[in-house]
Amino acid sequence: MRIEEVADGVHLVRGSAVNWVLVVDGEAVTLVDGGYPGDAAAVEASLAAVGRAPGDVVAALVTHAHVDHVGGLAPLVARHGIPVLTSPVEARHARREFLEQAGPADVVRNAWRPRVLTWAVHAARLGALRQVALSEARGIAGGAPLDLPGRPVPVATPGHTSGHTAYLLPDAGVLVTGDVLVTGHPTSPHHGPQRLPAFFDHARAPLEPLAGLAADVLLPGHGPAWRGTPAEAVTQVSRREG
Repeated sequence: MRIEEVADGVHLVRGSAVNWVLVVDGEAVTLVDGGYPGDAAAVEASLAAVGRAPGDVVAALVTHAHVDHVGGLAPLVARHGIPVLTSPVEARHARREFLEQAGPADVVRNAWRPRVLTWAVHAARLGALRQVALSEARGIAGGAPLDLPGRPVPVATPGHTSGHTAYLLPDAGVLVTGDVLVTGHPTSPHHGPQRLPAFFDHARAPLEPLAGLAADVLLPGHGPAWRGTPAEAVTQVSRREG
């Protein structure tokens, strides 16, 4: 686990396979995502590393409800009654009213790709095959700052999942992109802004909703923090895919 403070009170936590974000304001914390089931202890350890405890988390925001983003969150929510917030569509996904997630069959179909099997074994060890539901998840409207540490603004970015949501932290100039745009992944040979391999996506996510946002640091669901504007990141992705 590595923790980087990318702006005042905004910490990117990089687990062994996925990231989450801590936004600290005084004694209160907004937690964005929470890793695999096997990351639950690391999520608590990351809070301790920034001088906070699970009881200081006033809300958990979810970019999307794949097991690698909510698996480590579920025990924390259950023990401490932390509100779980995301888009209305993704709240249904988090409650497992439906499931949009690459499964074993998708991995088998893509096993010929370099790095996929190595990633799959590591993900399974972290609990990728467990069934995780956040029955407490509820939907929130996008477009306006939430009354939470960091004043996060939900930004609809459907594609990777139907209700995928990015979060803009306007005061810090930080954009949490989840998996709509990443900067690395164990299955990818590339570094820098990119999309995940298509078999991870419910549908190909358009990046245009990100390009006009005012930020100078991007915090992805996978890979390191990236310093630059969303427009610059989207341009790099377009050139890579072009």
